[in-house]
Amino acid sequence: MSTLIKTALSTRAGYGMAVLRIFVGIIFAAHGSQKLFGLFGGYGLAGTAQWMESIGLAPGHLMALLAGGTEFFGGLALIIGLLTRPAALGLTFTLLVAIFSVHISNGLFMANNGYEFALALLGGTVAVLLEGAGKLSVDRIIAK
Repeated sequence: MSTLIKTALSTRAGYGMAVLRIFVGIIFAAHGSQKLFGLFGGYGLAGTAQWMESIGLAPGHLMALLAGGTEFFGGLALIIGLLTRPAALGLTFTLLVAIFSVHISNGLFMANNGYEFALALLGGTVAVLLEGAGKLSVDRIIAK
């Protein structure tokens, strides 16, 4: 196995990181399914694309597909612990775009559509990016 692949799959974390990864993954998979499929009260791809265009993220359809796909499939990757570092990297970038394009001007708190929740998720994705998937992950099995 190449050094790059070993580094991407390795983990030094324990069960705590697995718990964090799974819960953060559930949130992202659900949020992505709102964007892509209209589940859980979401607007689906067409509605999300229209909204993204309205805030200046164009082309809206591509941006909605990228954001929704990264959230949904990245979330699933975190849940099962497969390719968690690449998934966490994609989710980190998605969160940074969301924070700086939507939430930052509203301040910290969620009551004002601020970046509080996105910042908490960002902490989770950066932790997974740095530490790896932890125990109970497909990455750990493959790395052995």
